[in-house]
Amino acid sequence: MGYRYVFGPVFSGRIGRSLGLDLLGRRVCSMDCVYCEVGQTDLLTAERDIYVPAADILDELDKWKHEGHELPDVITLGGLGEPTLNVELPEIIRGIKKLFPSMPVAVLTNATTMTDPEVRKELLEADFVLPSMDSLVASEFRAINRPSKGTDPTEIAKALIEFRKEFSGKIFLEVLLSRGYNDSDENLFLMKDFSTELAPDRIDVVTLSRPGTLEKAGPVDSETIGRWKKVLDAAPCKDRDCGPDTGAKKRSGADVTAHVQGEHSHAFDRIQASIMRRPQTAQQLSGALAIPLERVEQVLDELEKSGKLHVRQTGNDIYYDCRLDEES
Repeated sequence: MGYRYVFGPVFSGRIGRSLGLDLLGRRVCSMDCVYCEVGQTDLLTAERDIYVPAADILDELDKWKHEGHELPDVITLGGLGEPTLNVELPEIIRGIKKLFPSMPVAVLTNATTMTDPEVRKELLEADFVLPSMDSLVASEFRAINRPSKGTDPTEIAKALIEFRKEFSGKIFLEVLLSRGYNDSDENLFLMKDFSTELAPDRIDVVTLSRPGTLEKAGPVDSETIGRWKKVLDAAPCKDRDCGPDTGAKKRSGADVTAHVQGEHSHAFDRIQASIMRRPQTAQQLSGALAIPLERVEQVLDELEKSGKLHVRQTGNDIYYDCRLDEES
C-alpha cells in the first residue's frame, strides 16, 4: 500500500538502514536552510502543534509491520520538517517501541526546540538524537539556516549541553558547511569549544552532496572540510552519507528477488515517497528499498515523463527528487 507518513528505508552512514517517519506531512520547520534537500520551507514557525496525529502515524507503521517487510536497523523521526515541532512526539516514540520493542528510535533535529525543557524531556525516550549545528556566529547562522524569529544559536548550544547531562542514549552532532556561509575560522573555533563541552558520541562534518534550496549554496573544497574534520575530531565519512552508495548492506540477486516478490505494485508509491523526502540516486533507492535497479529506473522514467521528477547531477552522481507540491 502507499503511505503518507512512512517512507524508506534509506541508508545512512551514521545509523544504518533507516525507516523514516514524517511527523509534519508538509514542509513545516523552524528553519529554512539554504541547503535543505526537501526544498523551501512552506511554514516557518517555532510553534508546536499536532501537525500529524500520532494515531495516524502509528496506524501506518502498524500496517507496514504486518506487510512483512525486512526490518530496518532503526526507525527515524524526521521527514519534511522539524519533527520535534509535533507536540505528540512522546506518544509517537512510545508507540514505536510498543510495535518494535527491540528497535532503536532516532530523532533528526535542528535542535531549535531544545531550548524548551519539555522537548528535552521528551527526547530522553529516544535512543539516538542527531542534532545539527552549522554555526555559532549569529550572522552566519541567520544566513545559512534562515531561522524563525528570535532563534539564537548560543541558546541552542546551551540547551544541547543541558540535554547531554541527562540523556543516556547517543548524540551524533552534524555540522554542514556551505562555501562562504559558515566556513569561517571564527565559526570553527567556536564549534571546537562547543563540541568539546558537548562531548557527543560522534561528530560529522559534511558539505553539500545533493540539491539544496538555493543554487548558490555550494560545497566547500576538500581542503576546508579536511581541516574542519581534523580540528573537530570528526568521523571520517566524506559527506552526510559517507559517500553516495556506501553503508548499504550487500544483498545477492536472490535475496532481492525473494524480498520484492509481490511488492512490484507498491514500487511506484514507495519510490516516490522516499525521494519526496530525500534526493537519492537510483542505486541508493534500489539498495535501501530492496527493489531491483531495473524496476527503480522504470519508476523514475514514469515520474520524469509525468513532469514530477527533478533530476540533478552532482559530481558523477545523478540524484532524483519529487517535491511535495508536485505530488498528485
